[in-house]
Amino acid sequence: MKVIDVSLDSVSLATVLTEARHQNLILRTPDGLEFILAEINDFDREIELTRQNREFMAFLDERGQQTKTVSAAEARARLGLTEE
Repeated sequence: MKVIDVSLDSVSLATVLTEARHQNLILRTPDGLEFILAEINDFDREIELTRQNREFMAFLDERGQQTKTVSAAEARARLGLTEE
């Protein structure tokens, strides 16, 4: 990860974003605050948001505890689908 010292006058946002396309950055302000700038692709963001959804995660935990399975034929019968 690359560290960039940032002052209000020294680096343009466009330059920083262009650099962030190639590698993750740490932006450091003159007073010592640090920020991470990293590209987020859609899949990574979707995973992050899904993990934050407590209701959905509880549903997955509950489903993970189930041991009984249903055959494809039984699922079709339950849904009223017939084989042709």
